[in-house]
Amino acid sequence: MQFKNRVKAKLSAGETVVGTWSVIPSASVANILAGAGLDFIIIDMEHGPASFSEAEDMLRAVENEGRTPLLRVPRNDASIILRGLEIGSHGIVIPQISSAEEARSAVQAVKYHPLGQRGFSPFTRSAGYSHRNAHRIAEQKNRETMVVLLVEGVCGINNIEQILEVPDVDVLYIGLYDLSQAVGKPGQIDDPEIWSLLERCANLVNSRGLALGTIATRAEDIARYRALGVRFVAYQADCSLLFEACSALVDRFHRA
Repeated sequence: MQFKNRVKAKLSAGETVVGTWSVIPSASVANILAGAGLDFIIIDMEHGPASFSEAEDMLRAVENEGRTPLLRVPRNDASIILRGLEIGSHGIVIPQISSAEEARSAVQAVKYHPLGQRGFSPFTRSAGYSHRNAHRIAEQKNRETMVVLLVEGVCGINNIEQILEVPDVDVLYIGLYDLSQAVGKPGQIDDPEIWSLLERCANLVNSRGLALGTIATRAEDIARYRALGVRFVAYQADCSLLFEACSALVDRFHRA
């Protein structure tokens, strides 16, 4: 399967992209989100219940709308990352990165030789199911496939400069909810301490030319984060978008 990674191209051009997390294991929901015009959809296999078979259908549903499907694996494990790649994800989101060593391990799992050690098989959806163009697969996938690293704890924040030295990373994503828990303030992602840590990361990431990512839970957060230099914005998640829309309707109904 050959594809042009539109999100990677936009980020390389200095643009800002917006997407969401997909926790509901449904190709129909993923297709709706992509059809709405979001740049990317992250299929969450760490916190969500999707199987690899369900995730593969969700990837197709996002691609059908010309958008970029990414997949968050449950852990930094080469065999799991490989499976996520082989079903056709345009990029892998790897959680709980806390050191440069872990970052290098993630990149090695995503990239083919000479950039990494990804297992090679032409008989997958990613490779187009055939050996005919096997000699072109590595170069094309190394160029187009995204690496998104999730830094979610204080240890990762403290090692951010070393992590940023690892090549072939596209996005450094700060997981605000896990970070809030790590500093003893679970769920309080608007706390000044959390903002200060995010600001510190933004200065470092932007100085290296990478894209900084994080979650926005309110529409007004997007402008605030963009001013900080966040260029990869994940707005809520599919389940929360559905919940908020319905709860707002119920509130209006009862007020009327």
